[in-house]
Amino acid sequence: MNILALDTSMGACSAAVLCASDETRRLHALQAEMQRGPTEALMPMVDEVLTEAGIGAGDLDVIAATLGPGSFTGVRIAIAAARGLALVTHAKLYGIDSLTVMARATMMEGLAPDGPFAVAVDARRGMLYFGIYDDQAQKLDGPLLIAPNDAVTRLPPELRVVVGSGGPLLAGAAAAGGGHLEPALPTLQPSAAALAEIALDAGETTAVLRPLYLRPPDAKPQVQAVERR
Repeated sequence: MNILALDTSMGACSAAVLCASDETRRLHALQAEMQRGPTEALMPMVDEVLTEAGIGAGDLDVIAATLGPGSFTGVRIAIAAARGLALVTHAKLYGIDSLTVMARATMMEGLAPDGPFAVAVDARRGMLYFGIYDDQAQKLDGPLLIAPNDAVTRLPPELRVVVGSGGPLLAGAAAAGGGHLEPALPTLQPSAAALAEIALDAGETTAVLRPLYLRPPDAKPQVQAVERR
């Protein structure tokens, strides 16, 4: 099984190839922090990880992409690239939300919470992208666009750790209510490496990749005034 995974949903651009058989598992991944420029950076990354893996695009079985939440432009870039490559290679598609990928990345970073943990990303305007996961990074709740105070009410009593850029916001809201949370991995991003592992373990495909937007776009189309005659 050869899986290509792509992520441009938040503040990084990453591509990974996972080549797995019954005996071996080889992962080749690249990731770069960037708020702008993933359109230009993604395909060169794809070429590089394919070369490192020693396979061609035609050898891919599955192409995976994060679906969001995240930036409107970033989410679309990885999905469009995955769709285009699948058309050319006839590979199957797989997609999953960005927060679940961050939960898996948490485990790959070596943080192993003793019980459920939260993923919280600062979504600006006093809001969080928020999810809750068990100690195996399996989803329990979310993803949601939610205010920190409202997120606190959804936390299991035993949850103590929150990862992601929104961790301090959620911890502050918890403290205001007499609770305690430990923020961790504040610079954590979704990663193609974690996505590739999830796609392999899932053993399934997604018929159509659709962006997961939890809030309306900031830009509104201009309505042209019609002159009355």
